Amino acid sequence: AVLEIGILVLGLLGGCALPARNRSVSRSGFYFDTIITITLYGTEDERYIDHCFALAKKYEDMFSVTVSDSEISRINAHAGAYVTVSDETIALLQKGIEYGRLSGGKFDITLGALSELWNIPEISARLPNDENETDASVLPDASDIEAARSHVDYRKIEIDQNRVRLADPDARLDLGGIAKGYIADQMKAYLNEEGITSGTINLGGNVLTIGNKADASFYRIGIQKPFGETGETAAVLETPDASIVSSGIYERYYRIDGRIYHHILDVDTGYPYQNHLYGVTVISPLSVDGDALSTTCFALGLEKGMELVESLDAVEAVFLTDDGALHISSGLVQNGETITMQQ
Repeated sequence: AVLEIGILVLGLLGGCALPARNRSVSRSGFYFDTIITITLYGTEDERYIDHCFALAKKYEDMFSVTVSDSEISRINAHAGAYVTVSDETIALLQKGIEYGRLSGGKFDITLGALSELWNIPEISARLPNDENETDASVLPDASDIEAARSHVDYRKIEIDQNRVRLADPDARLDLGGIAKGYIADQMKAYLNEEGITSGTINLGGNVLTIGNKADASFYRIGIQKPFGETGETAAVLETPDASIVSSGIYERYYRIDGRIYHHILDVDTGYPYQNHLYGVTVISPLSVDGDALSTTCFALGLEKGMELVESLDAVEAVFLTDDGALHISSGLVQNGETITMQQ
């Protein structure tokens, strides 16, 4: 879900029973190819945000495939040979493997070669994201797609304590579907340790709200209307302390012959999914889970994705289909365009 910027914090409902509640501090920065914003209530001390941005830089340098000497890049460059990496990278890889198993391989962190081949973010950034058609020459060759797809298999990741290798030397790791969630969780853990009890962490398509349900304060999180104007919402989530992650096809895409080509790739075919979904938003305690689940549920489609959500504890979801309908899980209540967590 790393590429999505389809949700934003609209504000607070109710009051936060906090000392110096009128105090706040907020700042934005550019990491992970997107703008991130951290807002804290009950303090004006920017040192907390400084530390969060330092964490963002640390983990970007550790996990990003666009950083040539990152630990993930080193694993890719030495495919077939063991590379020693940090505990954090091991933990994230293990989480990626866990979701590979849970999704039956639909979520796979070894799709790097396939995503590089499609290069949707870069191509879409220089093409019009409207009803205009794009020339088919931008499409990868079918044989190249099949060749890249054949090297996608999370089961080829081998971990021996702090050493990692890809048993398939042509496989490539890409943690774009899970890394931001992990990083957001680390930021929130730090802020909690520092006594911060209210605020928001917005890493593009990953929002973490900080707060205690017991204080009855709710955050308003807008879900971007697919293909709408920036800031136009399809629904507003009212939620206390939680992670909210959206994966959708409407931020990075282009059209050819009426078909939308986007960055959420079907590892079984090598092509972008065509399953009548525009987006999935997952509400969960941890952002690393919401990150992986939003992509997994999109890949599974409405019926099977909702079935997975309903089988998991403390996880809810909103599915947006291409007919404009909203589909919500059983732990949510909808009133018009407002969707609220059941208490």
